[in-house]
Amino acid sequence: MAPKKAGKGKSKASEPQPSLGIIGGSGLYTMSGLTERREIRVKTPFGEPSDALVLGTLEGKRVAFLARHGRGHRILPSEISYRANIYAMKLLGVERIISVSAVGSLKGSLRPGGFLVPDQFFDRTKNRISTFFGDGLVAHVAFAHPTCGQLSGVLSDACVHEAVEVHRGGTYICIEGPQFSTLAEAEVNRRLGFDVIGMTNLTEAKLAREAEICYAAIAMITDYDCWHREHESVTAAQIIATLNQNAANAQKVLRTAVREVPSERTCKCGAALKHALVTDLKLVPPATKKRLAAIIGKYIR
Repeated sequence: MAPKKAGKGKSKASEPQPSLGIIGGSGLYTMSGLTERREIRVKTPFGEPSDALVLGTLEGKRVAFLARHGRGHRILPSEISYRANIYAMKLLGVERIISVSAVGSLKGSLRPGGFLVPDQFFDRTKNRISTFFGDGLVAHVAFAHPTCGQLSGVLSDACVHEAVEVHRGGTYICIEGPQFSTLAEAEVNRRLGFDVIGMTNLTEAKLAREAEICYAAIAMITDYDCWHREHESVTAAQIIATLNQNAANAQKVLRTAVREVPSERTCKCGAALKHALVTDLKLVPPATKKRLAAIIGKYIR
């Protein structure tokens, strides 16, 4: 299924496909430094993505940028059409996704203003569809290591290069939201050893794995959640100032990361479905095959 585009997004046959996708979260609604940029509206079998995708060239590479919550931050974490966002990236030819999101810290050593590149997730969401499969086609992808090690390494190294405090690895607990945690929940999360808390990345990671797209995240720490003894004295202005600082640092890190991403994928992300499709493909309904063509096409030819 080819992407359907409208308005500025009329197809340009000679335009190279973006191999890198960037999903920006709270505070990162645009990507600076993009040249030859244009917006396209991509229609998917799962509805429309959060916003128009912005295609452009960054550090000599074609990329696609998407504002997760829409420009102006209009979409709740639970309202995001995660399937549409990831499927749109797949339709455009994206092989790697770098996600940026704001998180709260659950440990005193993870200070606001720093970044964490998670290598694990814990799911506390309740009301989300987090798979492309069903409707006559069953698949069970391996998810023990939910982020791409190769891409995560590039992100961590880029943080070091840009002198941004970074923590390599850690567990991101994903909650439904939009409310923040109660104090009791925060204390339990801390006792369980989780590092940061957010509302979006895990769902993206699950779908990216099913779509055989590499996925890695920059978790920008904005605050100490509600458990810290100084939490009550933190003002909204301070949090916004930290968010703005994080967004500026993220822009620098992203440019370096895009420049340093190797051309070849040495991970297993691109073959995640090889042994995951359980259903006899002869029994899969034609409508399901058509809907998931961008993901399973190479397995049903």
